[in-house]
Amino acid sequence: MAKSIELTKLIYKITSKFPHEEKFALADQLKRASISVPSNIAEGYGRRTAVDYRRFLSISLGSVYEIQTQLRIGLELNFISADLYDDARELSKEIGVMIYAIIKKIS
Repeated sequence: MAKSIELTKLIYKITSKFPHEEKFALADQLKRASISVPSNIAEGYGRRTAVDYRRFLSISLGSVYEIQTQLRIGLELNFISADLYDDARELSKEIGVMIYAIIKKIS
């Protein structure tokens, strides 16, 4: 979960540089998706059943893919520098692999 919190912090750093008119559009979507990842991991773990944990991990994984898509949109709109995009993309990919591994392990 620590890496997903790191990703959330990075997303907040990235979106702080977005144009003001994007505050309630792409920036908001990115922040919500990034918060969803660690939140759903924690909630699923707290449910104490493998079925619930898998379900919430799947939701987290979906949010990771959402973040990746939104980051690409931000890059193509020139809201995100290539360096920050690469950092966030790599971290999100790493988190996605970790979540998928946990899902497979508890299945």
